[in-house]
Amino acid sequence: MQPWPEGVVHGCPFIHAAAEHPDPAGRVRAFAREQKLVMLALVTGLVAELGIDEPEPLAEQLVTLSDGAASRAMVLNDPDHGRHARAAAETLLDHAPPRA
Repeated sequence: MQPWPEGVVHGCPFIHAAAEHPDPAGRVRAFAREQKLVMLALVTGLVAELGIDEPEPLAEQLVTLSDGAASRAMVLNDPDHGRHARAAAETLLDHAPPRA
């Protein structure tokens, strides 16, 4: 199944919400922030399971790649744009130092 079945790439709904509601103290921004932090926590846990030393910085890099790929895929309307982020993520993972 394609992530965007109707053929139009929508990108990240939380980034869209934050952009449409720019008040950093507002409820919409707070919810978007919370969702981004949940994703970071999930990815941090996965990176830690891989036995990577200091998983937090690598997780932050990976979710940043994901957000960037989603944004570029939307702007370019290219549902396959994530392949670039995947290649970069694989390089990061390949060079991540293992836990001592």
